[in-house]
Amino acid sequence: MINQKSLLQILPHALQTTNLPLPGRTSGKVRDWYDVSADRRLFVTTDRLSAFDRILACVPYKGQVLNQLTNWWFDQTADIIPNHKISVPDPNAVVAELVEPFLVEVIVRGYITGVTSTALWYRYSLGEREIYGYRFPENLHKNERLPEPIITPTTKGGATGHDERLTCAEVVEKGLLDAATWDQVQQAALAIFKRGQQVALQAGLILVDTKYEFGRAADGRVVLIDEVHTPDSSRFWKADTYEQRFAAGQEPENFDKEFVRLAYAEKGYRGDGAIPQMPDELWVAASERYIAIYEMLTGQAFEAGDYPIEPRLLDNLRIAKILA
Repeated sequence: MINQKSLLQILPHALQTTNLPLPGRTSGKVRDWYDVSADRRLFVTTDRLSAFDRILACVPYKGQVLNQLTNWWFDQTADIIPNHKISVPDPNAVVAELVEPFLVEVIVRGYITGVTSTALWYRYSLGEREIYGYRFPENLHKNERLPEPIITPTTKGGATGHDERLTCAEVVEKGLLDAATWDQVQQAALAIFKRGQQVALQAGLILVDTKYEFGRAADGRVVLIDEVHTPDSSRFWKADTYEQRFAAGQEPENFDKEFVRLAYAEKGYRGDGAIPQMPDELWVAASERYIAIYEMLTGQAFEAGDYPIEPRLLDNLRIAKILA
């Protein structure tokens, strides 16, 4: 049974990294991956939690939630566009097609909000009215719903190492994608977002904004990759209190990992300098929230995988004949 006591016990064993007996290990912020054949890649989602472009901690069951929730969304959106998933040999792992990722992150926004330099509300609050190629009217309020969701693309990393803002037109003008592919990506992104908002609302949540990544498979298909509608890639608000809080000028009740960022911000940390130590209770609360979001969105009970993860992972990869 998952409770605060069990989460505290598991906390020291949260999966920080993997060292599988496979060649070519590569690590991102959250995932480690290995090429297991000429056309297949194994992704292992660790428990690492990142914010402010830094790895802050490891959170029990976070990796399992991200992996299983993304694969659930892959199934829910496969009628819109294919994805790279082939099989799920372990709660923390997926075998996927080896695809060429596009150099564009596709951000879909349903509300004007956010305080980072690429966020709509931040740019609007500076007095900008032409943002990402869209013209915004006067007198908008923070956290207000947009008439229709919009796409605000960014580069992946960019020349500075940070995401650089793009207009939709610039994606083609800069040669990042051809016009036909970009049109297909935009149509798919808006359709996936609409599906996500419908599912989230049934679960009592508002899908506010999200990030998608796409790539091209060896046979030329455009496919959805990475993660979909997770607490890492998306902003969620509680639906039942949004209208009242918006009318009162209050911040919506967030239901993603934003509360972790806020806890660090209260200590004056926004990504620079030494990372402050935080109490274990913060990571227990984060684990509980990830699990709650999984259950709310999927309508399924979360079945906790065994810790420590790596022995279980090795056994499952042998069963799947990915390891000898």
